[in-house]
Amino acid sequence: MDPADLTQFRPALRVVTMPKDTNQYGTIFGGVILSYIDQAGFVQARLHGNHKWVTVAVDRVEFKQPVMLGDVVTFFTRTLRTGRTSVTVEVDVQAERYATAQTVPVTAATLVMVAVDEAGHAIPFSGTRV
Repeated sequence: MDPADLTQFRPALRVVTMPKDTNQYGTIFGGVILSYIDQAGFVQARLHGNHKWVTVAVDRVEFKQPVMLGDVVTFFTRTLRTGRTSVTVEVDVQAERYATAQTVPVTAATLVMVAVDEAGHAIPFSGTRV
């Protein structure tokens, strides 16, 4: 996604990639990015209420560009839909290259987050803080 198209999104997370996150090729493991996508989805879902939110679905994640050691990665989010117990969140991932400061698209994902009680059962939520 073009950074200019991010006007409906809000930054949920911003991280600097570190050596512990790299594979033998010097790029960041995809699983590390997936973990941050999950966290960004939670940040966006929490805007809809101070509940325990769990991820129940993630759509296809296709990496367009690798993330390199030292890149600053920003996870932009927006709410696509709210239901009775769930929120559908879009996460767009951009990397700012360490050496050049060029911003490149990395990936995007859609997550379904569900509000649950202490027993893990879906609960309705009300009110939107977005």
